[in-house]
Amino acid sequence: MDAAEYANIAALEQEHWYYSGKRRFAREWIQRARPPARTDLLLDCGAGTGRFAQEMEQLCRVMVLDDHEEALRILRTRFRPEQIISLAGDQVPLPDGALEYVTALDVLEHVPDDRAVVQGFHRLLKPGGLAVVTVPASMALWSDWDVALHHFRRYDRAQLCALFPAGGWEVVYANYTNVLIFPAAWAVRKWRAWRGAAKTRPAAGVARTEDRIPARPINAFLRAQFTALAHWRVPFPFGVSLVLVARRR
Repeated sequence: MDAAEYANIAALEQEHWYYSGKRRFAREWIQRARPPARTDLLLDCGAGTGRFAQEMEQLCRVMVLDDHEEALRILRTRFRPEQIISLAGDQVPLPDGALEYVTALDVLEHVPDDRAVVQGFHRLLKPGGLAVVTVPASMALWSDWDVALHHFRRYDRAQLCALFPAGGWEVVYANYTNVLIFPAAWAVRKWRAWRGAAKTRPAAGVARTEDRIPARPINAFLRAQFTALAHWRVPFPFGVSLVLVARRR
């Protein structure tokens, strides 16, 4: 991502319903599917500003990984040097089976070879270790926001699950979330595309809808529906996001 996008996230992520809700349900899925011990080790891939990893430090040991200097600059202010991995190549410099948890929250859409990344998760996790992944859903929602964040793709559920084949993984949960706001998100993004906003980044001082924190009651409602629906066993047919929890065989 561009440096400006890291600044946007850093300014929004504490309160914004999407970022705070995503961290909350990822943490809750970890606690539900494989309750962490203090000695367990979690690697947060594409850690960004490191806020999720900071929250997880209350439950287990953490390491953070990123390959963008802007992110690494922030991470160095929040973590000890031995906790930070600056990814210079394709191979994470950790031994096989080193981890109990891998998280990749809105990361796979940024990499050209997402299948190779997931194979790396499998190598790094111990048998029974947990991967928690979120990605943006539905190419029907592709917009200037995806372009600005350097996304390669948005996913459907089958595409995401195919990255975690049954021979190596038990998929504990895979479902769309952000279901209720799908129609509004589709309408807003199509409107921006119609106006030509997909061709260029919005003018300075003009925030995208995704970059604004709504009024407090709306923000609270959006966070509540986001986190609640990220646990439902009902197989939703669509949504703005996808969450997948998988256990390494």
